[in-house]
Amino acid sequence: MDWIFWLVLVIILSVIEIATVSLVSIWFVASGIVVMILSFFIGDVAIESTIFAILGIILLLVTRPIVARLRSKDNAKTNLDRIIGEDAIVTEDITKNTVGEVKIDGKRWSAISKDKCLKGDTVRVLKIDGVKLIVEKEED
Repeated sequence: MDWIFWLVLVIILSVIEIATVSLVSIWFVASGIVVMILSFFIGDVAIESTIFAILGIILLLVTRPIVARLRSKDNAKTNLDRIIGEDAIVTEDITKNTVGEVKIDGKRWSAISKDKCLKGDTVRVLKIDGVKLIVEKEED
């Protein structure tokens, strides 16, 4: 009847994982499934509990960094992030002390630059500062 305990534990941990989505209890869900299967062959609850704890911790330590790296690759750039590094066309002159305007991806943005950029110049977007783009003049 040990397998019933492990089944209930797996269900509880699964509900916790669904509620939190923190990818912590999922490793213990997997560990619980393994121990539930092993409980048909091992009769000692102490051994089963030890296997559950050690396997859960090993799975957590080994696979969590891998999953974290995979999840970070899935993060698509937002509308703002994807224009960083792209080229834009100056639509209003940008001088050292004045805000100009650039057009990128069909949208007009206020822009500032260390360089003097004249209307029609191509500039590269370095970063976004509030609602302004920080740009630099493209070298010819």
